[in-house]
Amino acid sequence: MFSMAEDRLPDSAVQWVVQSVDSEASIQSVEGMKGGTSSLLHRLSLQTDQGNVPVVLRRFHKKEWLRQEPDLVRHEMESLRQAADVQLPTPDLIAGDETGNGCGMPAVLMTCLQGDVDLQPENRAQWLDRLAEALVRIHDVPAEGFPWTYRPYIGKSDLRVPTWTRAPGAWQRALDRVMGAEPSFTPRFIHRDFHPANLLWSGGQVSGVVDWVNACQGPAAIDVGHCRVNLAMLFDVAAADQFLAAYQDYAGSAFCWDPYWDLLSLFDFGSPQVYAGWEAFGISGLTEGLIKERVDRYIITLVKQLSS
Repeated sequence: MFSMAEDRLPDSAVQWVVQSVDSEASIQSVEGMKGGTSSLLHRLSLQTDQGNVPVVLRRFHKKEWLRQEPDLVRHEMESLRQAADVQLPTPDLIAGDETGNGCGMPAVLMTCLQGDVDLQPENRAQWLDRLAEALVRIHDVPAEGFPWTYRPYIGKSDLRVPTWTRAPGAWQRALDRVMGAEPSFTPRFIHRDFHPANLLWSGGQVSGVVDWVNACQGPAAIDVGHCRVNLAMLFDVAAADQFLAAYQDYAGSAFCWDPYWDLLSLFDFGSPQVYAGWEAFGISGLTEGLIKERVDRYIITLVKQLSS
């Protein structure tokens, strides 16, 4: 979720935040937040009669994204309302500026959760287990009536075997499977961008799940697949497999794994690269070449499952 917002927050946006929280409040601090590139985020601390109130302002500055999805603000507002039923801390919606008249660009104001992103856990097995448990809790939320529905990021007609791969045969097998029939599924409430940089931790426990702008009805397995690709790139195939095993344990018979969704998630990523959020949260030593090697190893593992 988090984006390095180095720009100064306009006075008009600050005033809009104050009016949305408490018109009598005073601003104690304003700071940019780090970790991603999809939006501009600031953490503001307000002093009110009830004490100090920390909030997060998310402003959507990418014009192309807004052209493609003009309902971004409303989407995140409704997602936050729906996510309130998740049995984990999620940000509470405070206000939205759909037109951008108040903040200078479309924006969502929400509560600020405690905790920090942790991409270098001391106990990775335990960390993966709790990551999986958190995702199952999201999928436990009813999806019926939620107006946004899942769709792939890249249309099937645009999918190709990547030119950079050293395993074109595996990619071709993956492409053949993805172009085939989609497995049946029961729609669940899904996060749609569930990965380690969108979880907060405190005391070794998940203290919050953030970045709900893409939430929708869809297959639970696409959330699992998206997270597995991230884990395979960030760590290795073993981490992705450990996460899947833990998710299956928590979800039980309600979840039937099919490699189709993992393969589709891989194609959704386009050309693998080092995600800026990982570096912002302390990960070093990753290169584009290493990420591509890990993705190739991952897809080779997945296509073996197609014939098993």
